[in-house]
Amino acid sequence: MKQKIVLATGNQGKVKEFARMLQDFPYEVIPQSEFSVPEAPETGTTFVENAIIKARNAAKVTGLPAIADDSGLAVDALGGAPGVYSSRYAGVNASDKDNLNKLLLNMADIPEASRAARFLCVIVFMQSADDPTPIICQGEWHGHIAMTERGEDGFGYDPVFWVSSQNQTAAQLTAEVKNRLSHRGKAMKVLIDKLSEKLGYLD
Repeated sequence: MKQKIVLATGNQGKVKEFARMLQDFPYEVIPQSEFSVPEAPETGTTFVENAIIKARNAAKVTGLPAIADDSGLAVDALGGAPGVYSSRYAGVNASDKDNLNKLLLNMADIPEASRAARFLCVIVFMQSADDPTPIICQGEWHGHIAMTERGEDGFGYDPVFWVSSQNQTAAQLTAEVKNRLSHRGKAMKVLIDKLSEKLGYLD
């Protein structure tokens, strides 16, 4: 019987991605919404701080081990913005579409050659709310900001994140390809390796 682990996110896009990537994981992964866990205030100034805040909150409320991620988009021409504010770039209650529109507006005059960007992800695993040595994993995905939206899949900024190696945006990629290339997929691979080494749960 698999041990339950809480996934500290309310973002359904992330829930689906984690479910796909963790399908062979030795835990039963359950989103925090099923435990009525309140959203933790993301008061950190880095992805690491926010991921730890969210994981600790979920572990404390549920009494279960927790995984949390904090991720975002960093655009070179915008000085690394929106960064840790990616999910609320256009305001606290902004939708993905609101954030995407603000990004395109702010980059309207930036030429194609200067539109380099990175998706960044930090994933934290905490055995308990008081875990003194959480596992911290990071991943990056390099690309460019397209001039217009393309693709129907993905979420967030995926429709404008151009992946040169695939000649597509992230929103046009299959789930299999995206999981292999993405910042979250890379961070997850590191997490699985570290869990295997630290806990001995994986082959």
